[in-house]
Amino acid sequence: MGLDDDIAILAAAPVFELFDRDALRLLSFAGDRRQLEAGERLFARGEPSDGGYVVMSGTIAVESRRDDAPATLVARSGLIGRNALFRQVERPADARAVETADVMRLTPSVMSRVLREFPEVAVAVHDGIAGELRDLVQGFSRVGGRLRDLVPRER
Repeated sequence: MGLDDDIAILAAAPVFELFDRDALRLLSFAGDRRQLEAGERLFARGEPSDGGYVVMSGTIAVESRRDDAPATLVARSGLIGRNALFRQVERPADARAVETADVMRLTPSVMSRVLREFPEVAVAVHDGIAGELRDLVQGFSRVGGRLRDLVPRER
């Protein structure tokens, strides 16, 4: 895979669709590539994170905290561990290759460097995440209102 392929894969990944080509080029050079064989573990639930991962090829199964929940399959241009891009967190799930897969690990230090060098990208990422949080809070408010409507009112 060449640099242009890497940039195209990164550009299609959540969060990174906000980056310009130069920022994506820097990510591509600074990211750590890893190949996984089918069945090989990427990380385990409870481990401290070492960054987020973009799936460059293949498929990774991310198994949730609930044992009865089906695994989420993440394929090319999928992002695993968005919060881990920005800070160390505890892994909330297990991740394992379904088939031979290539991933690119992007550490918080790499992300910090890119966001410092490309402040316009930092603003776009901030605004995007802030918008998602606003939507989440509004959704919780609507659910809260519906729940309050279910409670009988006293007369």
